[in-house]
Amino acid sequence: MTRTTRTLAGVAAVGALSLVLAGCVAKTDAASSDALTVTSTADTCEVSAATATSGNLTFEITNSGNDTTEFYLLAEDGLRIVGEVENVAPGASRTLTVTAQPGDYYTLCKPGMVGDGVGRASFSVTGDQVEATGDDAEQMQQAVDLYGSFVKDQVEKLVPAVDELTAAYIAGDDETARELFPQVRAYYERIEPVAESLGDLDPRIDYREVDAVAEGLDWTGFHRIEKDLWVPADDALNSDGQTSAYENWAPSTDAERADFAALLVSDVAELNDYVHSDDFQTALDTQGIAGISNGAIALLDEVATGKISGEEDWWSGTDLYDFAANVEGSKMAYSLVRDLAESKGDDGEALVAQIDDGYANLEADLAQYGSLADGFVNYSELTEANKRELTNLINTLAEPLSQLTVTVLS
Repeated sequence: MTRTTRTLAGVAAVGALSLVLAGCVAKTDAASSDALTVTSTADTCEVSAATATSGNLTFEITNSGNDTTEFYLLAEDGLRIVGEVENVAPGASRTLTVTAQPGDYYTLCKPGMVGDGVGRASFSVTGDQVEATGDDAEQMQQAVDLYGSFVKDQVEKLVPAVDELTAAYIAGDDETARELFPQVRAYYERIEPVAESLGDLDPRIDYREVDAVAEGLDWTGFHRIEKDLWVPADDALNSDGQTSAYENWAPSTDAERADFAALLVSDVAELNDYVHSDDFQTALDTQGIAGISNGAIALLDEVATGKISGEEDWWSGTDLYDFAANVEGSKMAYSLVRDLAESKGDDGEALVAQIDDGYANLEADLAQYGSLADGFVNYSELTEANKRELTNLINTLAEPLSQLTVTVLS
Protein backbone atom coordinates (compact mmCIF):
# COMPACT_ATOMS: atom_id res chain seq x y z
CA MET A 1 0.00 0.00 0.00
CA THR A 2 1.08 3.60 -0.64
CA ARG A 3 0.09 6.59 1.45
CA THR A 4 -2.82 7.54 -0.80
CA THR A 5 -6.12 7.29 1.14
CA ARG A 6 -9.01 5.65 -0.63
CA THR A 7 -12.78 5.23 -0.33
CA LEU A 8 -14.35 2.08 1.10
CA ALA A 9 -14.52 -0.31 -1.85
CA GLY A 10 -14.95 -3.81 -3.13
CA VAL A 11 -13.71 -6.88 -4.83
CA ALA A 12 -13.26 -9.89 -7.41
CA ALA A 13 -13.95 -10.90 -10.95
CA VAL A 14 -17.34 -10.40 -12.56
CA GLY A 15 -18.66 -13.67 -13.99
CA ALA A 16 -20.52 -14.18 -17.21
CA LEU A 17 -23.77 -14.39 -15.24
CA SER A 18 -26.17 -11.52 -14.82
CA LEU A 19 -27.93 -11.41 -11.46
CA VAL A 20 -31.38 -10.04 -10.83
CA LEU A 21 -31.41 -9.18 -7.15
CA ALA A 22 -33.77 -10.92 -4.75
CA GLY A 23 -37.15 -9.28 -4.34
CA CYS A 24 -37.01 -7.63 -7.77
CA VAL A 25 -38.53 -10.31 -9.99
CA ALA A 26 -42.00 -10.67 -11.48
CA LYS A 27 -44.01 -13.46 -9.84
CA THR A 28 -44.81 -15.02 -13.18
CA ASP A 29 -41.09 -15.51 -13.80
CA ALA A 30 -40.25 -16.98 -10.40
CA ALA A 31 -39.13 -20.55 -9.98
CA SER A 32 -41.02 -23.15 -8.01
CA SER A 33 -41.45 -22.33 -4.33
CA ASP A 34 -40.17 -25.79 -3.36
CA ALA A 35 -37.07 -25.25 -1.27
CA LEU A 36 -33.75 -26.92 -1.88
CA THR A 37 -32.33 -28.43 1.30
CA VAL A 38 -28.72 -28.01 2.38
CA THR A 39 -27.03 -30.02 5.13
CA SER A 40 -23.76 -28.62 6.45
CA THR A 41 -21.31 -30.73 8.48
CA ALA A 42 -17.64 -30.40 9.37
CA ASP A 43 -16.54 -31.66 5.96
CA THR A 44 -19.60 -31.81 3.68
CA CYS A 45 -22.16 -29.47 2.12
CA GLU A 46 -24.95 -31.62 0.72
CA VAL A 47 -27.51 -29.89 -1.51
CA SER A 48 -30.68 -31.79 -2.39
CA ALA A 49 -30.36 -31.02 -6.11
CA ALA A 50 -27.65 -29.80 -8.48
CA THR A 51 -30.03 -28.00 -10.85
CA ALA A 52 -32.93 -25.57 -10.60
CA THR A 53 -35.08 -23.35 -12.80
CA SER A 54 -34.31 -19.64 -13.07
CA GLY A 55 -36.12 -17.21 -10.80
CA ASN A 56 -36.52 -17.18 -7.04
CA LEU A 57 -34.56 -20.03 -5.45
CA THR A 58 -34.93 -20.94 -1.79
CA PHE A 59 -32.32 -22.92 0.13
CA GLU A 60 -33.13 -24.34 3.58
CA ILE A 61 -29.78 -24.73 5.35
CA THR A 62 -29.45 -27.05 8.36
CA ASN A 63 -26.25 -27.13 10.37
CA SER A 64 -25.56 -30.70 11.46
CA GLY A 65 -21.98 -29.94 12.49
CA ASN A 66 -20.40 -28.68 15.69
CA ASP A 67 -19.29 -25.25 14.45
CA THR A 68 -21.27 -22.23 13.30
CA THR A 69 -21.44 -22.38 9.51
CA GLU A 70 -22.18 -20.36 6.39
CA PHE A 71 -23.68 -21.29 3.02
CA TYR A 72 -22.80 -19.64 -0.30
CA LEU A 73 -24.16 -19.64 -3.82
CA LEU A 74 -21.24 -18.47 -5.97
CA ALA A 75 -21.18 -17.29 -9.57
CA GLU A 76 -19.31 -19.18 -12.28
CA ASP A 77 -16.04 -17.39 -11.51
CA GLY A 78 -16.07 -18.85 -8.00
CA LEU A 79 -15.55 -15.41 -6.45
CA ARG A 80 -18.71 -13.38 -6.94
CA ILE A 81 -21.32 -14.13 -4.29
CA VAL A 82 -24.87 -14.46 -5.54
CA GLY A 83 -26.30 -15.24 -2.12
CA GLU A 84 -25.04 -16.08 1.36
CA VAL A 85 -26.32 -17.02 4.80
CA GLU A 86 -23.97 -16.71 7.77
CA ASN A 87 -24.08 -17.49 11.50
CA VAL A 88 -26.03 -20.77 11.22
CA ALA A 89 -25.50 -22.19 14.69
CA PRO A 90 -25.05 -25.94 15.33
CA GLY A 91 -28.44 -27.64 15.19
CA ALA A 92 -30.10 -24.54 13.70
CA SER A 93 -31.65 -23.91 10.29
CA ARG A 94 -31.85 -20.78 8.18
CA THR A 95 -33.28 -19.85 4.78
CA LEU A 96 -31.62 -18.16 1.82
CA THR A 97 -33.71 -16.80 -1.06
CA VAL A 98 -32.04 -15.46 -4.20
CA THR A 99 -33.09 -14.73 -7.75
CA ALA A 100 -30.76 -16.46 -10.20
CA GLN A 101 -30.47 -16.23 -13.95
CA PRO A 102 -29.70 -19.24 -16.16
CA GLY A 103 -26.06 -20.24 -15.89
CA ASP A 104 -23.45 -22.15 -13.92
CA TYR A 105 -22.89 -21.66 -10.21
CA TYR A 106 -21.20 -23.30 -7.21
CA THR A 107 -22.53 -24.18 -3.76
CA LEU A 108 -20.27 -24.16 -0.72
CA CYS A 109 -20.42 -24.34 3.08
CA LYS A 110 -17.93 -22.79 5.47
CA PRO A 111 -17.98 -24.46 8.92
CA GLY A 112 -16.20 -22.31 11.46
CA MET A 113 -16.72 -19.29 9.15
CA VAL A 114 -13.04 -19.23 8.12
CA GLY A 115 -11.01 -20.74 5.30
CA ASP A 116 -11.97 -21.86 1.81
CA GLY A 117 -15.01 -23.87 2.88
CA VAL A 118 -16.03 -27.47 2.19
CA GLY A 119 -18.24 -29.40 -0.22
CA ARG A 120 -17.83 -27.06 -3.16
CA ALA A 121 -20.09 -28.42 -5.93
CA SER A 122 -21.37 -27.35 -9.33
CA PHE A 123 -24.93 -26.03 -9.49
CA SER A 124 -26.73 -25.14 -12.72
CA VAL A 125 -29.76 -22.97 -13.39
CA THR A 126 -31.83 -23.53 -16.51
CA GLY A 127 -34.83 -21.78 -18.01
CA ASP A 128 -35.50 -18.28 -19.28
CA GLN A 129 -33.87 -14.98 -18.46
CA VAL A 130 -35.67 -13.29 -15.55
CA GLU A 131 -36.87 -9.72 -15.98
CA ALA A 132 -36.27 -7.28 -13.16
CA THR A 133 -39.28 -5.33 -11.93
CA GLY A 134 -38.09 -3.76 -8.68
CA ASP A 135 -36.99 -0.18 -8.09
CA ASP A 136 -33.46 1.18 -8.00
CA ALA A 137 -33.40 1.58 -4.21
CA GLU A 138 -34.10 -2.09 -3.64
CA GLN A 139 -31.47 -3.18 -6.14
CA MET A 140 -28.94 -0.78 -4.65
CA GLN A 141 -29.39 -2.21 -1.15
CA GLN A 142 -29.04 -5.74 -2.49
CA ALA A 143 -25.77 -4.73 -4.16
CA VAL A 144 -24.50 -3.24 -0.90
CA ASP A 145 -25.38 -6.44 0.98
CA LEU A 146 -23.66 -8.65 -1.61
CA TYR A 147 -20.57 -6.48 -1.42
CA GLY A 148 -20.50 -6.91 2.34
CA SER A 149 -20.78 -10.68 1.94
CA PHE A 150 -17.82 -10.74 -0.42
CA VAL A 151 -15.63 -8.71 1.91
CA LYS A 152 -16.39 -11.05 4.80
CA ASP A 153 -15.63 -14.07 2.63
CA GLN A 154 -12.25 -12.71 1.58
CA VAL A 155 -11.24 -11.83 5.14
CA GLU A 156 -12.40 -15.23 6.39
CA LYS A 157 -10.06 -16.79 3.83
CA LEU A 158 -7.28 -14.38 4.74
CA VAL A 159 -7.25 -15.44 8.42
CA PRO A 160 -6.06 -19.07 7.97
CA ALA A 161 -3.88 -18.09 5.00
CA VAL A 162 -1.97 -15.64 7.19
CA ASP A 163 -1.69 -18.30 9.89
CA GLU A 164 -0.06 -20.65 7.36
CA LEU A 165 2.27 -17.97 6.00
CA THR A 166 3.45 -16.83 9.43
CA ALA A 167 3.93 -20.40 10.65
CA ALA A 168 6.37 -21.04 7.79
CA TYR A 169 8.07 -17.68 8.42
CA ILE A 170 8.56 -18.42 12.13
CA ALA A 171 9.87 -21.90 11.37
CA GLY A 172 12.47 -20.51 8.97
CA ASP A 173 10.88 -22.37 6.06
CA ASP A 174 11.48 -19.42 3.76
CA GLU A 175 10.90 -21.39 0.55
CA THR A 176 7.34 -22.26 1.59
CA ALA A 177 6.73 -18.75 2.91
CA ARG A 178 7.90 -17.22 -0.38
CA GLU A 179 5.47 -19.42 -2.30
CA LEU A 180 2.59 -18.45 -0.01
CA PHE A 181 3.32 -14.73 0.25
CA PRO A 182 1.77 -13.42 -3.02
CA GLN A 183 -1.20 -15.79 -2.87
CA VAL A 184 -2.08 -14.78 0.69
CA ARG A 185 -1.86 -11.09 -0.16
CA ALA A 186 -4.40 -11.48 -2.96
CA TYR A 187 -7.21 -11.91 -0.41
CA TYR A 188 -6.17 -8.64 1.21
CA GLU A 189 -5.62 -6.70 -2.00
CA ARG A 190 -9.18 -7.41 -3.19
CA ILE A 191 -10.63 -5.70 -0.11
CA GLU A 192 -7.80 -3.40 0.99
CA PRO A 193 -9.87 -0.17 1.09
CA VAL A 194 -11.91 -1.64 3.96
CA ALA A 195 -8.77 -1.75 6.12
CA GLU A 196 -7.77 1.67 4.81
CA SER A 197 -10.94 3.09 6.35
CA LEU A 198 -9.87 1.95 9.84
CA GLY A 199 -7.19 4.43 10.77
CA ASP A 200 -3.82 2.77 11.38
CA LEU A 201 -4.89 -0.82 10.69
CA ASP A 202 -3.84 -0.81 7.02
CA PRO A 203 -0.47 0.85 7.79
CA ARG A 204 0.19 -1.88 10.37
CA ILE A 205 -0.70 -4.60 7.87
CA ASP A 206 0.54 -3.29 4.55
CA TYR A 207 2.79 -0.22 4.68
CA ARG A 208 5.99 -0.18 2.67
CA GLU A 209 9.17 0.60 4.58
CA VAL A 210 9.68 4.04 3.00
CA ASP A 211 6.15 5.13 3.93
CA ALA A 212 6.43 3.89 7.52
CA VAL A 213 9.76 5.71 7.93
CA ALA A 214 8.38 8.89 6.35
CA GLU A 215 5.47 8.94 8.80
CA GLY A 216 7.51 7.91 11.84
CA LEU A 217 5.61 4.62 12.30
CA ASP A 218 6.83 1.24 13.46
CA TRP A 219 7.26 -0.89 10.34
CA THR A 220 5.33 -4.15 10.59
CA GLY A 221 3.08 -6.33 8.44
CA PHE A 222 3.38 -8.08 5.11
CA HIS A 223 6.25 -6.02 3.73
CA ARG A 224 8.39 -6.39 6.86
CA ILE A 225 8.06 -10.15 6.41
CA GLU A 226 8.70 -9.81 2.68
CA LYS A 227 12.10 -8.21 3.21
CA ASP A 228 13.15 -11.06 5.51
CA LEU A 229 12.09 -13.60 2.91
CA TRP A 230 13.88 -11.86 0.03
CA VAL A 231 16.99 -10.50 1.76
CA PRO A 232 18.40 -7.69 -0.41
CA ALA A 233 21.91 -7.59 -1.79
CA ASP A 234 24.51 -5.65 0.17
CA ASP A 235 24.44 -2.76 -2.29
CA ALA A 236 20.66 -2.69 -2.80
CA LEU A 237 18.65 0.52 -2.47
CA ASN A 238 15.21 0.89 -0.99
CA SER A 239 12.22 1.73 -3.20
CA ASP A 240 12.95 5.44 -2.90
CA GLY A 241 16.06 4.81 -5.01
CA GLN A 242 18.24 6.68 -2.51
CA THR A 243 18.58 5.00 0.88
CA SER A 244 20.48 1.78 1.46
CA ALA A 245 18.37 -1.32 1.98
CA TYR A 246 20.28 -1.83 5.24
CA GLU A 247 19.78 1.65 6.68
CA ASN A 248 18.13 1.08 10.09
CA TRP A 249 17.31 -2.50 9.05
CA ALA A 250 18.81 -5.95 9.49
CA PRO A 251 17.36 -9.43 8.89
CA SER A 252 15.05 -10.34 11.75
CA THR A 253 16.16 -12.69 14.50
CA ASP A 254 14.02 -15.72 15.32
CA ALA A 255 12.45 -13.82 18.20
CA GLU A 256 11.73 -10.81 16.01
CA ARG A 257 10.16 -13.04 13.36
CA ALA A 258 7.84 -14.46 16.01
CA ASP A 259 6.88 -10.95 17.10
CA PHE A 260 6.19 -9.68 13.57
CA ALA A 261 4.17 -12.80 12.80
CA ALA A 262 2.08 -12.40 15.95
CA LEU A 263 1.38 -8.76 15.12
CA LEU A 264 0.18 -9.60 11.60
CA VAL A 265 -2.05 -12.40 12.89
CA SER A 266 -3.51 -10.05 15.51
CA ASP A 267 -4.12 -7.23 13.01
CA VAL A 268 -5.85 -9.55 10.54
CA ALA A 269 -8.00 -10.90 13.39
CA GLU A 270 -8.99 -7.30 14.18
CA LEU A 271 -9.97 -6.81 10.54
CA ASN A 272 -12.04 -10.00 10.66
CA ASP A 273 -13.83 -8.82 13.81
CA TYR A 274 -14.61 -5.50 12.15
CA VAL A 275 -16.13 -6.89 8.95
CA HIS A 276 -18.45 -9.05 11.07
CA SER A 277 -19.54 -6.11 13.21
CA ASP A 278 -22.55 -3.80 13.13
CA ASP A 279 -20.15 -0.91 12.53
CA PHE A 280 -19.14 -2.40 9.18
CA GLN A 281 -22.73 -2.83 8.07
CA THR A 282 -23.49 0.73 9.14
CA ALA A 283 -20.52 2.00 7.09
CA LEU A 284 -21.74 0.06 4.06
CA ASP A 285 -25.28 1.34 4.41
CA THR A 286 -24.11 4.92 4.93
CA GLN A 287 -21.96 5.00 1.81
CA GLY A 288 -24.49 2.97 -0.14
CA ILE A 289 -24.13 2.29 -3.82
CA ALA A 290 -21.73 5.21 -4.27
CA GLY A 291 -19.25 3.49 -1.96
CA ILE A 292 -19.21 0.48 -4.25
CA SER A 293 -18.92 2.35 -7.54
CA ASN A 294 -16.26 4.67 -6.11
CA GLY A 295 -14.51 1.56 -4.84
CA ALA A 296 -14.16 0.25 -8.39
CA ILE A 297 -12.32 3.46 -9.23
CA ALA A 298 -10.23 3.44 -6.03
CA LEU A 299 -8.88 -0.06 -6.56
CA LEU A 300 -7.89 0.77 -10.12
CA ASP A 301 -6.12 3.85 -8.73
CA GLU A 302 -4.29 1.49 -6.37
CA VAL A 303 -2.84 -0.25 -9.42
CA ALA A 304 -1.89 3.01 -11.10
CA THR A 305 -0.22 4.58 -8.06
CA GLY A 306 1.44 1.60 -6.39
CA LYS A 307 1.70 -1.51 -8.52
CA ILE A 308 2.64 -0.27 -11.97
CA SER A 309 5.80 1.34 -10.59
CA GLY A 310 7.00 -1.91 -9.01
CA GLU A 311 7.36 -0.23 -5.61
CA GLU A 312 4.73 -2.27 -3.75
CA ASP A 313 6.57 -5.60 -3.54
CA TRP A 314 10.02 -4.11 -3.96
CA TRP A 315 11.99 -7.08 -2.65
CA SER A 316 9.95 -10.02 -3.94
CA GLY A 317 8.94 -8.71 -7.38
CA THR A 318 5.46 -10.16 -6.88
CA ASP A 319 3.67 -6.94 -7.83
CA LEU A 320 1.68 -8.57 -10.63
CA TYR A 321 -0.18 -10.71 -8.07
CA ASP A 322 -1.26 -7.53 -6.27
CA PHE A 323 -2.01 -5.90 -9.63
CA ALA A 324 -4.31 -8.76 -10.64
CA ALA A 325 -6.09 -8.85 -7.26
CA ASN A 326 -6.72 -5.09 -7.36
CA VAL A 327 -8.18 -5.43 -10.86
CA GLU A 328 -10.38 -8.29 -9.67
CA GLY A 329 -11.52 -6.14 -6.77
CA SER A 330 -12.28 -3.23 -9.02
CA LYS A 331 -14.16 -5.38 -11.49
CA MET A 332 -16.21 -7.04 -8.77
CA ALA A 333 -17.28 -3.68 -7.38
CA TYR A 334 -18.23 -2.60 -10.89
CA SER A 335 -20.18 -5.82 -11.47
CA LEU A 336 -22.52 -5.02 -8.59
CA VAL A 337 -23.60 -1.71 -10.14
CA ARG A 338 -23.21 -2.57 -13.82
CA ASP A 339 -26.89 -3.35 -14.47
CA LEU A 340 -27.97 -0.17 -12.72
CA ALA A 341 -25.63 1.88 -14.91
CA GLU A 342 -26.79 0.12 -18.04
CA SER A 343 -30.43 0.90 -17.18
CA LYS A 344 -29.79 4.66 -17.43
CA GLY A 345 -30.63 4.94 -21.14
CA ASP A 346 -28.33 5.19 -24.14
CA ASP A 347 -25.59 6.95 -22.19
CA GLY A 348 -25.58 4.25 -19.55
CA GLU A 349 -25.41 1.49 -22.14
CA ALA A 350 -22.53 3.21 -23.93
CA LEU A 351 -20.64 3.70 -20.67
CA VAL A 352 -21.04 0.05 -19.70
CA ALA A 353 -19.80 -1.06 -23.12
CA GLN A 354 -16.68 1.09 -22.71
CA ILE A 355 -15.98 -0.21 -19.23
CA ASP A 356 -16.55 -3.84 -20.25
CA ASP A 357 -14.07 -3.43 -23.10
CA GLY A 358 -11.59 -1.71 -20.79
CA TYR A 359 -11.55 -4.56 -18.29
CA ALA A 360 -11.35 -7.17 -21.05
CA ASN A 361 -8.38 -5.49 -22.72
CA LEU A 362 -6.53 -4.96 -19.42
CA GLU A 363 -7.10 -8.57 -18.34
CA ALA A 364 -5.94 -9.90 -21.71
CA ASP A 365 -2.71 -7.93 -21.52
CA LEU A 366 -2.10 -8.98 -17.92
CA ALA A 367 -2.72 -12.65 -18.81
CA GLN A 368 0.40 -12.79 -20.98
CA TYR A 369 2.46 -12.60 -17.77
CA GLY A 370 0.59 -15.35 -15.89
CA SER A 371 -2.35 -15.63 -13.50
CA LEU A 372 -3.16 -15.76 -9.81
CA ALA A 373 -3.89 -19.47 -10.12
CA ASP A 374 -0.68 -20.42 -11.93
CA GLY A 375 1.65 -17.63 -10.87
CA PHE A 376 3.09 -14.51 -12.51
CA VAL A 377 6.54 -13.69 -13.80
CA ASN A 378 8.72 -11.55 -11.59
CA TYR A 379 7.97 -7.88 -12.13
CA SER A 380 11.59 -7.25 -13.11
CA GLU A 381 10.98 -9.23 -16.31
CA LEU A 382 8.63 -6.55 -17.67
CA THR A 383 10.20 -4.05 -20.02
CA GLU A 384 9.45 -0.35 -19.92
CA ALA A 385 7.35 -0.87 -23.04
CA ASN A 386 5.35 -3.58 -21.22
CA LYS A 387 4.72 -1.21 -18.32
CA ARG A 388 3.67 1.62 -20.65
CA GLU A 389 1.15 -0.64 -22.35
CA LEU A 390 -0.36 -1.65 -18.99
CA THR A 391 -0.44 2.01 -17.96
CA ASN A 392 -2.22 3.01 -21.17
CA LEU A 393 -4.82 0.29 -20.64
CA ILE A 394 -5.38 1.39 -17.04
CA ASN A 395 -5.84 5.00 -18.14
CA THR A 396 -8.21 3.97 -20.94
CA LEU A 397 -10.37 2.10 -18.44
CA ALA A 398 -10.11 4.77 -15.73
CA GLU A 399 -11.71 7.50 -17.86
CA PRO A 400 -15.16 5.87 -18.35
CA LEU A 401 -14.96 4.26 -14.90
CA SER A 402 -14.68 7.74 -13.37
CA GLN A 403 -18.20 8.44 -14.71
CA LEU A 404 -19.73 5.35 -13.10
CA THR A 405 -20.92 6.84 -9.80
CA VAL A 406 -22.68 9.84 -11.30
CA THR A 407 -24.33 7.59 -13.89
CA VAL A 408 -25.61 5.10 -11.32
CA LEU A 409 -27.00 7.90 -9.12
CA SER A 410 -28.57 9.84 -12.01
